[in-house]
Amino acid sequence: MINLNEDLKMARIVRNEARSRSYNVGAVLKCKNGNKYVGCNIENQGIQSICAERVAFVSAMAQGETDFERIVVIGGPKDSDELERCLPCGYCRQFMNEFVDKDFKIYTAYDNKIEEYTLDELLPYAFSKKDK
Repeated sequence: MINLNEDLKMARIVRNEARSRSYNVGAVLKCKNGNKYVGCNIENQGIQSICAERVAFVSAMAQGETDFERIVVIGGPKDSDELERCLPCGYCRQFMNEFVDKDFKIYTAYDNKIEEYTLDELLPYAFSKKDK
């Protein structure tokens, strides 16, 4: 397993910036060139809030990034340092799948555990770059 300590620290910091009523999520997206972009979930009164994963991706893409290596996602109840198993929602899984390669990894951390996934494991029948 790769060392994710720096990413986990960054994700905890940005998680505290989340704009949510009950559940805070932080994400750190690492590009293949080594650049990192962070995101937190942002709730609003409209019909679609935005997840931390998409915030990180959109931030990276707005800076011209196109090659992504991995994302670390952590989450838990607001006003608590306690982390729970937090994986991207279906909307985020499909969004990511359209912009990443097959070697892209998704990590989550909780209870002193780190879990690693691929998008194929989390979203086995998604549309992808190759379907365009």
